[in-house]
Amino acid sequence: MTKTNLTSLDNALSHLLNHASPVTRTETVNLSDSLGRVLAQDYRVPADVPPADNSAVDGYAIRYSDLAANEPLLVSDRIPAGVAPTPLQPGTAARIFTGSEIPAGADAVVMQERVDRDGNRIVIQAKVEPGQNIRRRGQDLADGDLALAQGTRLRPQEMGLLASMGLNQITVFRRLKVAILTTGDELVEPGEPLAPGQIYNTNRFTLLGLLAEAGCDVVLCETLRDSREATESTLKRASALADLVITSGGVSVGEEDHVRAVLEASGKLSLWRLAIKPGKPLAFGEVDGTPVLGLPGNPAAVLVTFMVAAMPYIRRCQGRPQVQPLGERLPAGFDILSASIRREFVRARKEFSNGALSVAAYPNQSSGVLSSACWGDGLAVIPENSTVNRGDVITYYSFAELMS
Repeated sequence: MTKTNLTSLDNALSHLLNHASPVTRTETVNLSDSLGRVLAQDYRVPADVPPADNSAVDGYAIRYSDLAANEPLLVSDRIPAGVAPTPLQPGTAARIFTGSEIPAGADAVVMQERVDRDGNRIVIQAKVEPGQNIRRRGQDLADGDLALAQGTRLRPQEMGLLASMGLNQITVFRRLKVAILTTGDELVEPGEPLAPGQIYNTNRFTLLGLLAEAGCDVVLCETLRDSREATESTLKRASALADLVITSGGVSVGEEDHVRAVLEASGKLSLWRLAIKPGKPLAFGEVDGTPVLGLPGNPAAVLVTFMVAAMPYIRRCQGRPQVQPLGERLPAGFDILSASIRREFVRARKEFSNGALSVAAYPNQSSGVLSSACWGDGLAVIPENSTVNRGDVITYYSFAELMS
């Protein structure tokens, strides 16, 4: 690494991922508290789901062979959900409801809307096929199958799947512990009056939200004054509490940029200055064995660098196998006529125009304009040394995917 050259994002990500240490400690949590947690083991199916054939509709369970006689069928049983049925006798039908177990002998279910009923007899007014409207035993999960693999981050649908297997407690990795340090004498907490030259501490709250979305625990959140001594002592204190320290500001080339200076002086600065826009002054190193990721100070640059650089690193530390977002390819609804040596991440959103989907860019892409990300719903990527003409196909990442 040199002080003058810019590191490509691809090389920076390779460096970050190679230095990521996955959390290995595990804990058991209630399924109801598992949203966003990462599975620490494989979960295999202990029994077929569903455990028996069941009806997909409200209607009548019948024997398909009985239809050949072309005679009304006697309704011999009523099967609500949760009741074990008795075998269906030839020449009869059973009133059945969605989710109810199919009785032995029945091989089709006719929707109630396709049946005329007179007393205890029914006449079917529709074509019937064997097996219709029956959800087969094990059609969702079969006994012994891998349901969810280690490293899966749980969404509501995974919680439901685990519940369908009868599990009420699961083993997950401990949450990653992160310390947040925002730097600058000019920073004031929201709610306090601003003096001349001061600004509100935007980045603290952006990072708190980002880390909550990422499923991390924040163990320290402080503002550093522009002092070499304060920076060094707080970094050491944070490193003793956290698995990862994230700073904002203090990593550029100014005389008051002490985070980079402390890392460099300790010989533990291994990455600095990326070929991306916004977000060039990004640093990575360690203090007392704890990794430190130094993000830029401008609000939009903090958001972008966290999503494209910090999140892949965090996913790897969480033990998740898929660390990079996939994105999608969409036509650009804007022009970039001047090529840059840096890969640009444009705050953007998907829009329909004349019935076609395209990506629109916020007019002001300054690294200090955080409102652009509130307007947008993702990032459009402009490769290094490239221009874009309206209609060109580009890569687009939604914020939801970048933070999932």
